[in-house]
Amino acid sequence: MTDPAQPLKDFKPKKKFFVGIDSDGCAFDTMGIKQRECFCPWLIGYFGLQPVAKAVRECKEFADLFSKTRGFNRHKTTKRIIAELLPSHPMVKARDFKVPQYPHYFAWVDDPNSLLSNDGLKQAIAAASEPDAKRELELALAWSEKVNEAIGQIVKGLPPFPYVRESLEKITPLADVIVVSATPNEALAREWEEHDIAKYVEVIAGQEMGKKAQHLEYAAKGRYEKNHILMVGDAPGDMKAAKANDALFYPINPGDEVKSWKRFADVAFDKFINGEYAGEYEEKVIAEFDAYLPETPPWEKT
Repeated sequence: MTDPAQPLKDFKPKKKFFVGIDSDGCAFDTMGIKQRECFCPWLIGYFGLQPVAKAVRECKEFADLFSKTRGFNRHKTTKRIIAELLPSHPMVKARDFKVPQYPHYFAWVDDPNSLLSNDGLKQAIAAASEPDAKRELELALAWSEKVNEAIGQIVKGLPPFPYVRESLEKITPLADVIVVSATPNEALAREWEEHDIAKYVEVIAGQEMGKKAQHLEYAAKGRYEKNHILMVGDAPGDMKAAKANDALFYPINPGDEVKSWKRFADVAFDKFINGEYAGEYEEKVIAEFDAYLPETPPWEKT
């Protein structure tokens, strides 16, 4: 059986420097439309949250776009919204709405051995002996499949953020570039080829090739000098993947993506190539990024 990650493991450095770039929400403006137009409406519909739809939208926006859980697995943030954020939302309290809970689904989400995907849900449904557990897991699977269907219908023709192309043109003469993403390979290749930027990257690595930390490990770790590996991303998980591989991290700030990419093209990449990125400059941009993603929702602030 062919190893899907083989292209990464076989990768041979051609340049002295390496840059990994995330795709959804980082190179492409796709996260907002996916969360607002594909995930959220069906979350409201499938999980019985119609009476507090406005509150659900606020919780979804916070959990998936503008907090520390940005970029997390869909099931983890769904549990966070339904079990934690919604019950404490002022609108929910004012309407005395009892948020439906799904203990069997939540137990599956929290189980470290669960494969948090549609295939993982199918396995859990097949193994479930209790009718309530089977019902909840089937509901979660139906929702997740509906979301995927909506994404296929709606998320089309979205170009990369301004300054992404300019950045790639600047990077490629000096550094090897790969796409490091949790998006399925097929969607990644389609997006990067559709907008004629696939030509700038050596490998397009999606979820089939492993987690982001594994992508960096397979392709770059130990193959470049210290401080010659940089990960560009828009979520805490991207930074975690970079740090797991002793790589540097450059953040694309949520809501300020264009400004972030312009700064990368104008300033940050030059600092990286000139050995001036690690240390004070990286600490400054990471502290700024951290401030964009609070832990406490705005409605809980006094």
